[in-house]
Amino acid sequence: MFKGLSLFLLLISFTVQAEQWPGEQWPTGPKLTSPAVDALEAYTFPTRDDSTRKGIRTDALLVIRDGQLIYERYAAATAADTPHLTWSISKSLMATVLGVAYGEGLFKLDDAAATFYPALEKHPAITLKDLLHWASGIDWQEDYEYAPLKSSVVAMLYTRGHRDMAAFTADHDSYAPAGQAFRYSSGDSNLLAAALKTIVGPQRYPDYPWTALFDPLGIRHAAWETDETGTFVASSYAYMSARDLARIGLLMERDGRWNDRQLLPKDWVAFNRQPFAGYKAHQDEAVPGGQWWLNRPADGAPSPWPDAPPDTFAALGHWGQALYVIPSEKLVIVRYADDRDGSYRHNELLKRVLGAVRP
Repeated sequence: MFKGLSLFLLLISFTVQAEQWPGEQWPTGPKLTSPAVDALEAYTFPTRDDSTRKGIRTDALLVIRDGQLIYERYAAATAADTPHLTWSISKSLMATVLGVAYGEGLFKLDDAAATFYPALEKHPAITLKDLLHWASGIDWQEDYEYAPLKSSVVAMLYTRGHRDMAAFTADHDSYAPAGQAFRYSSGDSNLLAAALKTIVGPQRYPDYPWTALFDPLGIRHAAWETDETGTFVASSYAYMSARDLARIGLLMERDGRWNDRQLLPKDWVAFNRQPFAGYKAHQDEAVPGGQWWLNRPADGAPSPWPDAPPDTFAALGHWGQALYVIPSEKLVIVRYADDRDGSYRHNELLKRVLGAVRP
């Protein structure tokens, strides 16, 4: 009996010891070298055209497998400790910060958003879950430089809405009942950031992303801009090094656990990775979950990234920013970029990374 128990404890000990976690630095694994790696680099790091900014313009590519850094390359002015603008990856970061507050029991998904952000009083039916699904029903135009005059997001970030982005969003009319329809909205994400101020309290709020999430994960190269009200610009303006962003990916890949601490409740991570039921085929480049993007078939359409496993999910940002997580492959991939012409394809990058890491 004791011999059997000792063997069991030895096996448990080996399993725990075999699991890799980053300390101050990432543990490294065997370096990737093969023709498939050459093909990956040919796609992600072609000759850079800085005069016209055309083509694929990767600033950083980092691959973590089973908690070990196995590939890393940088270009232009980006280095391992550079806090790179993440653009809309910020939305998924805010969702992760909110997950810690959810684990503290400070709110429920079905709570009315106006409870925490009273400026939403003319939209009383919107819940926090609706905002997380980009399904507030608020009439919002997420157009960028190709249609700036009618763009809600350009007005919010740069002109009449930039001083108080959440209030600017809340003042919009509705186009659909809350929770019924998907419409991608940076405004919804900034309403979540405003709600968080009440959820955790104004004293905790300015440091909360750090105390709740960044510090426990060992993230050292991060910044997050606020608007003039002190509200984090959750839609767009978090900056983080590629190595630090990979820590967020590893946390999500391991269902919210960091070492021996369940930092995010498992049901929160499951919600992030559950498709929004109101999504219609081809409304966006991937299927929305809880402020994350999913490689799932929806509404009769095929998976958006057919060469990647169905459990792949991602945080995505303007001009080619991406954090991909593939739990079945124990993979986390960070890509920073300055793409301007839309030639980059998520599926192509994922296919080539998988070809490089699989035996």
